[in-house]
Amino acid sequence: MIYPILPIFLSTTLGLNKAFIGLIEAVAESTAGIFKFLSGFISDKLKKRKPLVLLGYFLSAISKPFFAISKSGYSALFIRFSDRLGKGIRTSPRDALIADSVSKDTLGKAFGFHRAMDTLGAVIGPLLCVLLLQFFKDNLRAIFLFSALPAFLAIIIILFVIEKKSYIRVAQEKKVLFSFKDLNSEFRIFLLVSFIFMLGNSSDAFLILRAETLGIPKILIPALWLLFNSVYSITCIPSGIISDRLGRKPLIILGFIVYSVVYSGFALINKSLYLWLLFGVYGIYYGMTDGLLRAYVAQIVPSHIRGSAYGIFYTLQSFAVFLASIIMGFVWQYIGLKYAFLFCSFISLFSALLWVILRPASNTQG
Repeated sequence: MIYPILPIFLSTTLGLNKAFIGLIEAVAESTAGIFKFLSGFISDKLKKRKPLVLLGYFLSAISKPFFAISKSGYSALFIRFSDRLGKGIRTSPRDALIADSVSKDTLGKAFGFHRAMDTLGAVIGPLLCVLLLQFFKDNLRAIFLFSALPAFLAIIIILFVIEKKSYIRVAQEKKVLFSFKDLNSEFRIFLLVSFIFMLGNSSDAFLILRAETLGIPKILIPALWLLFNSVYSITCIPSGIISDRLGRKPLIILGFIVYSVVYSGFALINKSLYLWLLFGVYGIYYGMTDGLLRAYVAQIVPSHIRGSAYGIFYTLQSFAVFLASIIMGFVWQYIGLKYAFLFCSFISLFSALLWVILRPASNTQG
């Protein structure tokens, strides 16, 4: 609900420049990354995922409404930090919980369904946001207060989730003492490629700010996000099913190439009309990659260290996004937005080509 309006709130209501917004997003993502690893490792150690998932969602739920009383960039930074702390705590155990609940043959479908449902919420959120913007006459602070309601509803639902006993039994039979030696060469190559890709994958807040530079009305910003999430949601499950049959790696590589094209578009367009096309295609990229990246990790690592593996993946990803957001903010502020977006486009294309070239020593199929 709040993500489409947060960059506008930071830039217009609080008057922050692009470099400071980049710093906020960078700190937020790095915080999430650190705790994604810790929570993943702890969930392997405790042999329980659900308590950490609940804690993470709770922290995010109580953080977001405080934007309504934020008066400075530093208070916004702290609130964003708290929100992403919750995300960091819940993400790795949640994805491991999903992977533990299905067979390897249906990982793509399972994660596709999860991302589709997650994104369905992100579709409904902007719709509510548009209605609330009209009702409150563009008062952004009021919307932050309402954001707590769906967050706490999610917590209630999670209370009824039951962890699969087969995972707990396997974990108890194995001594969970994580070692980097447990990571095969295919996973290490995947970490390298995804890290490089994420160096060009700055916060989506910059896409919203780009839309603002083209003069799109504030009330249509959530509509752009609605379009993105609608396409994203529609493509998640089909992409997952296709990956179960044909392999995940080819689809992910294709997604990286789509990302490169989209960011080139954001660099070169000069009319707001083109934003609708780019946000739609951006949804296709997300639908092709977001769930498949998670399924790919589950496929190539042993089940008893999945939490730790997800933690490593997300930590490196968040560190890369930290750097990407810093770079994006400063290049935009001091060189120009065109070069900032073209940099991201080049990095994503390079990472796709690199993954095609590199070959793992193992025979694990992607």
